[in-house]
Amino acid sequence: MSVQTRKVAIIGTGHVGSHVAFALATQGEVDELYMSDIDKEKALSQATDVNDAVSYLPHHVEAKACDIEDIGTCDILVISAGPLPDPNKDRLESLGDTVAILKDVLPRVKASGFNGCILSISNPADVVAAYIQRVLNYPKHKIISFGTALDSARLQRLLSETLQVNHRSLTAFAMGEHGGSAMVPWSHVTVGGKPLIDLQTSMPERFPSFDHDAMTEAMKYGGYLVLKGKGSTEFGIASSAVEIIRAIFHNEHKILPVSCLLDGEYGQHNVFASVPAMLGKDGVELIVELNLTADEQERFAASCNRIREYLAKADTF
Repeated sequence: MSVQTRKVAIIGTGHVGSHVAFALATQGEVDELYMSDIDKEKALSQATDVNDAVSYLPHHVEAKACDIEDIGTCDILVISAGPLPDPNKDRLESLGDTVAILKDVLPRVKASGFNGCILSISNPADVVAAYIQRVLNYPKHKIISFGTALDSARLQRLLSETLQVNHRSLTAFAMGEHGGSAMVPWSHVTVGGKPLIDLQTSMPERFPSFDHDAMTEAMKYGGYLVLKGKGSTEFGIASSAVEIIRAIFHNEHKILPVSCLLDGEYGQHNVFASVPAMLGKDGVELIVELNLTADEQERFAASCNRIREYLAKADTF
């Protein structure tokens, strides 16, 4: 009998990469972790730290430090290499530094023979995913950016606090850029399956109206709030990444807001942007097209155009 192990490689083992590794280990979603970093001593220390924890985890995990060329047999690759975000700058401003790192990383990924699914976490998320896909000439369904998965979790938290409804009873997500131009399709926010807009009309005392734009801005600011207070974002990103990886490993056909390559959906072409997408063992199985209002469609298109603008700049670095 042959036993198939689940192998995940992580390139970039700093705050984000190490927390993704530990979250995968504690949730039992990986058997072998391959950890690579430009700082080899850091990669080794992170892998050793995970291995030290195994005795007290419910699932056996083996972590190892490695070179990028050693990841060829892995099922999923998480790319989290790049500079720490600057709380005083837009994520898009980190593009030049991230591209400089990817120019070393991506040829080595190609040389490894890796052909699994790629989850890109490095910022600016949507632009970087597009850059990786283009440089590697990778199948579009096998490369995903975590995109607005975390933004959507922040939105659900804000809605839960405002409406006093458990976040698991809400359906709400952000679309477009993981960044300043993200938008929320408010016409598709539901509570217990019923549109929030209808509940606010029929039960205004229980579901009072609020400023949509203000909540959208609070959602976008959520990451900077964490960053300014502790110097990095870690837990939320790690949980978002594991949720995506779980959907792939277990072939869940789960719909999550992630950034993937659009090829005509929502009237957009050749751009990575976050939309509701069904994820399974082969990556993106289906992009769900919502019936957006005219205003929502306009905001989504504007967000996609902003991503395209910065993707064009990637070639200049």
